[in-house]
Amino acid sequence: MDKNVLEIINARLTRCSKGQRKIGEYLLTNYAEASYMTAAKLSETVGVSESTIVRYAMDLGFEGYPELQSALKYAARSKLTSVQRMELSQQRIGDDTLSKSFFADIESMKKTLSMTDQKAFGDFVTALTGAEHIYIVGARSSASLAMFLNFYLSIIFDNVSIIHTVIGSEAYDQLFKVKKGDVVLGISFPRYSKLTVDVLAFSKKQGATVLGITDSVHSPVAENADITLYANNESDAFFDSLVSPLALINALILEIGRRDPVRVSTRFGILERIWAENDVYDKDV
Repeated sequence: MDKNVLEIINARLTRCSKGQRKIGEYLLTNYAEASYMTAAKLSETVGVSESTIVRYAMDLGFEGYPELQSALKYAARSKLTSVQRMELSQQRIGDDTLSKSFFADIESMKKTLSMTDQKAFGDFVTALTGAEHIYIVGARSSASLAMFLNFYLSIIFDNVSIIHTVIGSEAYDQLFKVKKGDVVLGISFPRYSKLTVDVLAFSKKQGATVLGITDSVHSPVAENADITLYANNESDAFFDSLVSPLALINALILEIGRRDPVRVSTRFGILERIWAENDVYDKDV
């Protein structure tokens, strides 16, 4: 479904029955809270039957209420400010922060594994290993993921650059030589970094292969990418979890090592000698 769920609801508002209009008006105003409601709870809140809720979801083009609920969650994550998410998280998490956080991340990793296409994963690695030059871009919270990936790829390959995004215009200064044969890998999650999206669009026009790591087929990162891997990062917290995206990046690095173990072992062997000679690590521990 190409359109945002809120656009779809708004477009159908004048063509709905009275009961469905009540649902639509409530969702447009309270989509964040509604995204966590069961069909029964939503029907009670709005004052319509549960069957009307289900029919309404199907009339909007969804297979059922769970799909509508997922679309509402996506809309909430894309639109809510951190302050709004903080207020919502206080209601959702309660007092048992430790358990709720851990179990949410475990569930997120299960979803990520189930939604990862093995062929896309393999093609993603092939693109990286065959690139003339690899550029990595990730802004704001995704910058930590970009730095982690850059750290290991820079050890394995000689042709890796991370795009520093402190000042937006500087990204293009670092990318002006990008060309066909190069790979530009962008990482972004809601709320999506405009800079990352713009860099990927620019790189695609220059003829580079664009790779994306993001959360959804509706993401602007996916729109620009030749190959996209998806990681679930849903969270009841006021920030999105990076556990599943990091696990996916771990798997990419591991697969690169599996494909060329001699190269990777040699590189790390050299580094281990350098680290030992320069006391990089505390030997007393």
